[in-house]
Formats: sequence, C-alpha cells, structure tokens
Amino acid sequence: MDLIKITADNIEEEHICCAIANNKDCQVAAKKSWLKERLPEGLVFLKGNVRGKCFIEYIPAEYAWAPVEADGYMYIDCFWVAGQLKGQGYSNKLLEECIRDSREKGKKGLCMLSSSGRKKKPFAIEPDYLKYKGFEIADEAEDDFALWYLPFEKTDLKPCFKPQAKHPHVEEKGFVLYYTHQCPFTVKYVPLLEEAAREKKVPFKSIFVDSLEKAKNVPAPTANYALFQDGKFVTNEILSAKKFIGML
Repeated sequence: MDLIKITADNIEEEHICCAIANNKDCQVAAKKSWLKERLPEGLVFLKGNVRGKCFIEYIPAEYAWAPVEADGYMYIDCFWVAGQLKGQGYSNKLLEECIRDSREKGKKGLCMLSSSGRKKKPFAIEPDYLKYKGFEIADEAEDDFALWYLPFEKTDLKPCFKPQAKHPHVEEKGFVLYYTHQCPFTVKYVPLLEEAAREKKVPFKSIFVDSLEKAKNVPAPTANYALFQDGKFVTNEILSAKKFIGML
C-alpha cells in the first residue's frame, strides 16, 4: 500500500477517508477547511491509497486542539483503519511513518487520547494496540480517559491533561455540547441534536470551539466532541438524533 500525504496542492482532489463525498458536501467542506488552516502549523494527514478509512492525522502538540500539555511531542488527532482493511499491516505502516517523520522533526515522542482499557471509547484506538506498540499511560482523567505516550528517549517529563480536563464538568443545567470541525461528522449531527432538543423542549446549549485557545480550555479530555448533562460529562460519541432522544 502506498501512502498519500494531504497537502495544500492536492487537498481539493483527495478524499479525506472519514467523509468520502464531493467537496460540496457540508462535512467534507468543513473538514477540509479546518485542515487547510492547520497545515501551516505542521499538521500531517497521511492516508492509504484505498477507498475507505485508512489514515493517521497528527500535529505538534503545541497546536493540537486538545486540552493537553505536551510541548515537544507530536499529538495524534486521529488514527483509523476500518475493519475491512485490518490485518494487512496498514495500521503498522501508518504509525511507523508517523514515528519516522516525528523523529526526523526532532520530537520527543508521540501522544494520543484513548481509554485506560477498562471500557472502549468511541472514536479511540484500542489501548491494547497502543500497549503492543510500546505506548504507556502518561496521565489519566475521569471517565476512563487516558493520555498515552511513546517517548523516543527516556524522560521524566510526561505529557499531561490540563487541570480542567482531568475532572470534566460544567456549571450549567441541561445539556451542554462542546464541538469542533476537526471531525466532519459534527457538522451534520450537531444541528440534528439541536433540533431534537427544541422539539422535546430540553435545555440544550452548543458551543462551537473555533480556535486553538478555546480547544485547549475545553473542560473535558476531548475538545472535538464533549457532551454534558446537568454538569456531568456524558460522552464523546457523536450522537444521532435517535440516540440522543433515547437518552432522554
């Protein structure tokens, strides 16, 4: 399998794996717009030349839209190889290239969000795979979130969650949702939740995270999508209207 790197020159022609549609699709347009703004900051979107979800997206941690402190590390935003493509070495090839590139750029190592292993997290790579590849847990947050890291050299300086992310909560009653356009699915599903909440007359506040500063200060381990109910963190799963109504 050959690898394709998304650049400013080819982004209009290449699909972005998780949302395969034409550029007029709202999800594709939002994600590509977000990527274009991140590319000058060092973001790398690397994908297999296959029609499906087979990619890794990473960025210097200082610019990662995540409430973490990991100066000098490379932060993996997303790492996804679809089920029908597994068992063919694609995950290893993508990760190996990320490691090679990050070493070449003088990074201290890699870090990424997953669970500690007690329960599976939506849109998160399996912790067993991370262990197998040599990753260790650098920090943990409530609700079984873990920040994993792979240092390239021995160090006592580990990546960590920002303080407000370790104990996720908000003060408002009702539902509060933080989301970004880093994941294209939010563009489609957030408005559906807003509409469902209006129909059910449920208090619902959505907060669009549109800057690095806002993302670093989201009160949850993930800035990409964090849903709270009556102050308590509920999920990072991007819900359909049907699932949301089921919660009610």
